[in-house]
Amino acid sequence: MSKTQNKKAHHNYEILEKIESGIVLFGFEVKAVRAGHITLDGSYVLIDKANKVFLVGANIRPLQVANIPDSYNDIRPRELLLKKKQVKDLKEKTEIIGNTLIPVSIYSKEGLIKVEIALARGKRKFDKRQSIKKREADIEIGRIFKR
Repeated sequence: MSKTQNKKAHHNYEILEKIESGIVLFGFEVKAVRAGHITLDGSYVLIDKANKVFLVGANIRPLQVANIPDSYNDIRPRELLLKKKQVKDLKEKTEIIGNTLIPVSIYSKEGLIKVEIALARGKRKFDKRQSIKKREADIEIGRIFKR
């Protein structure tokens, strides 16, 4: 079971809320995701006018290039599977200025591919520095108690 993380998510955003979602994939994409051939850097989640939720900008490189159709697009938008109430709540929360939806991780759970999406607020440079200082202080405290 491989789990792919969006490494920049916690650095660039303050995570407010997390939600687990299913995703619509082709069969060869499922194999590629299980093998870890996916990149979430620069991807985001979009809710369209028909209240459908899409993962945009995620790059799934095919596992076997010979087995894919010629018209395949690595970074095509992929539909996420959420309940209507969840979509409505997320849409209301993203209308607040500064809030956005980002994928945090993608993983396999009980044979299904799941995407963990987060309602997030962008950090400013000052906030990023504060996070780095806090992390370094925690590491230093751990070193002191280890002795």
